[in-house]
Amino acid sequence: MKMSWKVAGAAMMGSALFLTACGSGGGQGQGGPDAGAAQSAGADISSLVSMNTQPRENLQDGGRVTLPVLNIGPDFNRNSQNGNSSANVLMLGVYNTAATQGCWTYQPDGTAVLNQDFCQSFDSSTEDGKQVITIKVNDQAVWNDGTPIAADAFINTWKMRNGEDPSINIVTPGLYGNIESVEQGATPKDVTVTMKQPSYPLADIFGTIINPNINTPEIFNNGLVGDPKPEWAAGPFKLENYDSSARTISFVPNENWWGTAPVLDQLVFRQMEDSASIAAFRNQEIDAVDGRTLNRYNQLQGSPNSEILRGQRLFAGGLNINPQQAPMDDVDVREAIWTAVDRQAIAAIRYQGLNWEETTPGSMMLMPFSQYYQDNWPVTESGPAAAKQVLTDAGYTEGSDGKMTKDGQPISFRITNFGDDPTGIALVQTLQQQLNDAGMDVSIDQRGNNEFGQVLGQRSFQLTISGYTVGSDATSAVKQYYDSQTGAVKTGDAELDQRIADLQGIADDAERNKAAMEVEKDHMAKYYTMGVLFNGPQIIFARTGLANYGASLFQDSGYVDWTLVGWQN
Repeated sequence: MKMSWKVAGAAMMGSALFLTACGSGGGQGQGGPDAGAAQSAGADISSLVSMNTQPRENLQDGGRVTLPVLNIGPDFNRNSQNGNSSANVLMLGVYNTAATQGCWTYQPDGTAVLNQDFCQSFDSSTEDGKQVITIKVNDQAVWNDGTPIAADAFINTWKMRNGEDPSINIVTPGLYGNIESVEQGATPKDVTVTMKQPSYPLADIFGTIINPNINTPEIFNNGLVGDPKPEWAAGPFKLENYDSSARTISFVPNENWWGTAPVLDQLVFRQMEDSASIAAFRNQEIDAVDGRTLNRYNQLQGSPNSEILRGQRLFAGGLNINPQQAPMDDVDVREAIWTAVDRQAIAAIRYQGLNWEETTPGSMMLMPFSQYYQDNWPVTESGPAAAKQVLTDAGYTEGSDGKMTKDGQPISFRITNFGDDPTGIALVQTLQQQLNDAGMDVSIDQRGNNEFGQVLGQRSFQLTISGYTVGSDATSAVKQYYDSQTGAVKTGDAELDQRIADLQGIADDAERNKAAMEVEKDHMAKYYTMGVLFNGPQIIFARTGLANYGASLFQDSGYVDWTLVGWQN
């Protein structure tokens, strides 16, 4: 028996989510644009997009755009833990769309469409009870060194991403672990993928194509550290210059690119701390910058030749706890942290004086405007007294100084904070005070923005206020976050792992996402690892006339269409 299903151009977005710094709060100060509010299920999310969308005929030929990022590399492998920051992926998407998009690109509403620059067709059928996917690779697609992009790249992607070799520092195997084989078809441009079990959504596989030269754990983990390897890339731009000392990287149009040619003559990224980016925008050294805190907004307001692009930020985060480091390896400590946090007080700091409103979210995996969203936050009573009670029930005792100890050991740890934005620092200090009031000994480990990717990728922290981008389908996220063997926190159990594996075979989007949300609900209530505190708006100050770049919802991060970013006539 053979049943066929052909990609008709639409599926819901589902792929590995990118690590993102807390960054900033959101909204506007007095005299700014209209007040904003997060949207709930059923809302028209088109109102959350603001990117000065312009057709190509309205754009100037040529020009340069310079943008700030929190970090450039140092690991240029977006599939590794160390390279999986949203800032890094944004930059990588300029010159290596094979790695950041692969077979799929996305519309702002989260609809995945086949990226025919790489994959001309992507068909799924059921043959003798097994799901078989056939892919036709674009005949013109080549790596920058001239080697054709062919079946060997898809075979290598599967081998690097399937999770069978734990020494390969991948973000998550996702559905690649469900693949039985990847083989060349009738020609090197034909790919046949046989699944061990039916797996959905299809956009969860080959949203990245890994160059066949990245084929060992050593090369995967370390081969692109400090070296962009432009010859192993494929995209509309090519590397012009990378200066790690100056923390600058620039790109020019790629004459070997077979797709739509870019409008710009040059794209430049500069790694900058928060305060430096404000001065750089006011001095017209960079062309866009975020203004998601009152401090940043007030300093950026009135910048010459600028306009404000405002929408929803696709971010879920707050308490990013590392259970692999003491004392976070004690689940009772983690539960006490979640219980001690006053989320409304955190939100008040984050949005103080700003025209932004949102109900405190309760999921790491979906935005409140998603039809599949549900609030999974498990804590019903919060505050220092409730947190101390959690610890007391777990055998901790309160000393005369108010600190909770067990076997003579106090609960002591550091919150790692990145960047020098005053709102971000105030938020971390507020969290520190809340935890100290609950009997914990908490200090702050202050780092530069450029350290974010490495610290988070190597898991060399105890607690940070950070999170992840958010997709429109929870299937990939539930495995990336909550699988006990391959998830971000490597905490869970066999029963939840089995439920995660089972839900990947559910074809119905609503049923599959409901199952994923129930896994999150149970994982949160049992393990207390990643606690969402906020989503927030996307506020971008852009140079007047900058087109097709801004608050673009699901087209953000690695999915920006850089061929259309340019200057309006």
